[in-house]
Amino acid sequence: MVFANRFTTTRRGMMKSTMALFAAGMLGKGMPLAEAQTSVKNVNKNSSPSTLKITDLRYTVVKKPGPSPCPIIRIDTNQGVYGLGEVRDVANYQYAMVLKNRIMGENPLNVDFLFEKLAQFGGISRQAGGVVAIEMALWDIVGKVYNVPIYQMLGGKWRDKIRIYADTPEADTPQEFARIVKERKDRGFTWIKADVGPEILKGKPGTIVEPANQQSVEYDKRLPHQFTGNELTDKGIDVYCEYIAAIREAIGTDTPLCTDHLGHLGVNSIIRLGRAYEKYNLEWMEDVIPWWYTDQLKQITDSIETPTCTGEDIYEIADFETLCKNHAVDKIHPDLSTSGGILRTHKIGDMAYKYGVPMAMHFAGTPVACMANVHCAAATRNFLALENHSLDVPWWQDLVNEVPKPIIQQGYIPVPDLPGLGVTLNDEVMRQHLAPGVGYFEPTPMWDEKQSFDDQLFS
Repeated sequence: MVFANRFTTTRRGMMKSTMALFAAGMLGKGMPLAEAQTSVKNVNKNSSPSTLKITDLRYTVVKKPGPSPCPIIRIDTNQGVYGLGEVRDVANYQYAMVLKNRIMGENPLNVDFLFEKLAQFGGISRQAGGVVAIEMALWDIVGKVYNVPIYQMLGGKWRDKIRIYADTPEADTPQEFARIVKERKDRGFTWIKADVGPEILKGKPGTIVEPANQQSVEYDKRLPHQFTGNELTDKGIDVYCEYIAAIREAIGTDTPLCTDHLGHLGVNSIIRLGRAYEKYNLEWMEDVIPWWYTDQLKQITDSIETPTCTGEDIYEIADFETLCKNHAVDKIHPDLSTSGGILRTHKIGDMAYKYGVPMAMHFAGTPVACMANVHCAAATRNFLALENHSLDVPWWQDLVNEVPKPIIQQGYIPVPDLPGLGVTLNDEVMRQHLAPGVGYFEPTPMWDEKQSFDDQLFS
């Protein structure tokens, strides 16, 4: 070993001297020489990538920064580098913790390998939340180890700032809706989404045909839209249009406007409503019927000029591709915390681009998941806009440090150049907003043992 070191040093010295003489002869005595780089730069020297191991998985839960509590997980390693991830709102931290034993002792830099190991435990709707939270935290670790932002590992940026579309709460009157959206626009938002749904028909006889015993939201949600028997009347369509007209007047014709939560209505009612909406030039009608009814979605899309959009409950790339290649919808709308995480959502965008389909992104949660979306959106060329569901939560942006405040600046989020996700948690503020009965990243030895034995096997 000593001989090898001496030989290497001598050889390096000889080569350096030879190159210096060569350069001097070629360039002249007055030309300054460039110094050779002695080491690779921009690497976290406090980490040894090849020996990095996952040592723990812990969680906490933030109470309703959006529509529901948001579990945040932390993956710890043997070298002090940790990663943050977030389980989708309305899901439970247990979706992630049940997977703890499957990642312990693994090298967190092997993101794709670990994702494929866990992907079988994801599923449609919110069932992928735990898988994605772990994937998100793994990317955070990789970025910190190699000192690069996540978007760079996806191929770099297509844009320096991410356009946010402002979600709005439901309002009782068109005038109140108009006031809310005008306030959003005055704050700098350049894209609005309004939840104009069946609640606006309450107390207005003759607006909707409903079979008996379907007056509760719980009953309505147990059945896919087409099976409820609910159909709009002409009067009901006029009421919907009254709201959309007031919103459009408040924000002008040049601001993109989309609508969600139309209600569980039949296919023909959706077609009639979509045609009535055409004069308001909407960006999309969202989730008009469940996404897996491809033929009926295409029937709706082909029958109206108002664009259609779906995707927040889809997990598999193949299901997105079925929609895109058949042009069953005009735009897709994955939720990164359901669609498989940062890398898979980026791949979904690239796939949709091949079929000429733009991609917006659904999001409701804390700034942790928000930044995961920002990195993915920055690196995806056919991206349109990212939802934010926490615009009326005053402490939302205070949950994290590092990024400039305000996080949302005139309707956009600047893409951070910091390593990984680009944020750390503000422990003091986080503790102020924990869900009742939940600790703050306490030890989780109860999750160390394998919780299930249904791993995917091949005979």
